[in-house]
Amino acid sequence: MLVLHGYLWFRLVRATTVAGRARRQLTVLTVVLAVLPAAAVAGRRVLPWSAQVPLDWLAYSWLGLAFYAFLALLALEPVRWLLNRRRQETPAGPGAAQAPPDPSRRLFLARSLALTAGAIAIGTAGTGAVLANSAPVVRRVPIAIAGLDPALEGYRIVTFSDGHLSTTYGGSRFERLVERVNAQRPDAVAIVGDLVDGELHELREDVAPLADLVSGQGVYFVTGNHEYFVDTEAWLRHLPTLGVDVLRNERVPLGRGGATFDLAGIDDRTAARSGVPGHGANLDAALDGRDDSVPLVLLAHQPVQVEQARAAGVDLQLSTHTHGGQLWPFDYAIRLDQPAVEGLSRHGDTQLYVTAGAGYWGPPMRVGARPEVTVIELTRG
Repeated sequence: MLVLHGYLWFRLVRATTVAGRARRQLTVLTVVLAVLPAAAVAGRRVLPWSAQVPLDWLAYSWLGLAFYAFLALLALEPVRWLLNRRRQETPAGPGAAQAPPDPSRRLFLARSLALTAGAIAIGTAGTGAVLANSAPVVRRVPIAIAGLDPALEGYRIVTFSDGHLSTTYGGSRFERLVERVNAQRPDAVAIVGDLVDGELHELREDVAPLADLVSGQGVYFVTGNHEYFVDTEAWLRHLPTLGVDVLRNERVPLGRGGATFDLAGIDDRTAARSGVPGHGANLDAALDGRDDSVPLVLLAHQPVQVEQARAAGVDLQLSTHTHGGQLWPFDYAIRLDQPAVEGLSRHGDTQLYVTAGAGYWGPPMRVGARPEVTVIELTRG
């Protein structure tokens, strides 16, 4: 926050104003805006939900806008340097004295570039806000599974994840998400973690639409890292009352026409250090005693867990966590920690599909990563 807002102050306040009242007022405003995100995080401990909602909207919306203003200003630095250099050149012949710097021209340049960066940031963040709060796209992804019984051809696993129900996401938008899932006529529904960003008593009404999910063979859930930022056990007790089966290092047989495959689910990789007793990813426990000739689909929140899945002979892993990057260019940074950001990839004999998720975390925006509901269609291969 200090680096981000220090640079914004330098380019948007100091460079565009002269010493005086206006600069002092804008400096105070910059300090207030820099403190807002930290205040939003700290406020969760002391503020009532009704006060936290507007604070989060303001703080995280500003954070997204500030991030793109920061990027735009950085991209304009070469332009600033070239124009300043050009104006410093002496147009007269050799021996002529160099013209002194013109403060008014320098101020005009700074203001022009600040307005340009502001327009870019507002346009980018505004578009991201519209996309993040729009209905998720539906992606149909056929995936060939070796040894799949013909009776399972076209079996639909509809997956959505990263709902991040919170002060800024929920209500009618989550209801529309559930309706979009039901419209795909799923054989099974998989929710691969990070469903909530709040306590049960705060989000009980927002999560209630899960009870309206209609699935031929059930709705299944595994924990993400954000489930361990709240009262995990309270949520895991509540979800089954909404018809959601929680898979904690275990598996269930699914199928039709007498043919089956195994659907397994494991805890998030952060669970073991979360402090919640008995939690931790344990793929061996989930697969103990299974018939290796039966196809296996694994729900694991983070794509990096595919390394364990490949060693265990998993046919397909469904993951999320990355939000598809959420805010470009964060997808490049995510690649330093995860083997895939979104879409289908192969890791040895194991296929990995990473959904971009339905919600968002932090800034209520998505730039370069539309929210999605994914229809996984199993095919023979």
